[in-house]
Amino acid sequence: QVSMVETGGDSVQAGGSLRLSCTTSGISGDTYRRYSMAWFREAPGKDREGVASISPLTKITNYAGSVKGRATVSQDMAKNTLYLQMDSLKPEDTAVYYCAANTKGVYGLPWFTATNYDLWGRGTQVTVSS
Repeated sequence: QVSMVETGGDSVQAGGSLRLSCTTSGISGDTYRRYSMAWFREAPGKDREGVASISPLTKITNYAGSVKGRATVSQDMAKNTLYLQMDSLKPEDTAVYYCAANTKGVYGLPWFTATNYDLWGRGTQVTVSS
C-alpha cells in the first residue's frame, strides 16, 4: 500500500528555517518519478492552501505568493522523498503542512487546487512564534 509520511515540523521563532520531508513508500522509484508532487498547508480556521509544487518530468516548480522567495521545493528520487525548505519563517506560516501526490496523471485544475491530488500524507505541524 502506498503511503506518504511527512517529518520535520517543529516550533521555531520568526526568522528561523525548517526543512520538511515527505517520504513515499510502497511504490517503485520508477512509479514515484511519474508523480506530480505538492505541499499544502492548513492553518486553524482557514482553507487548505497550496504552498509549492514540482512537476515530475520537467521539474518545473510553482510557489504560492505568500512563500515565494522563502521556500524551495525539491526531490531526492533515490529516496522517494520530497522536501520543502522554508526560510525567514513568519508567524503566518504556522499550519499543518501536508504533502500530496497526483498519481493518476490527470490534470485539469491549477497546481494549487487540492482536488488535483489523490494521495495525501497525514501532515506535520509547523509553529512559528513572534
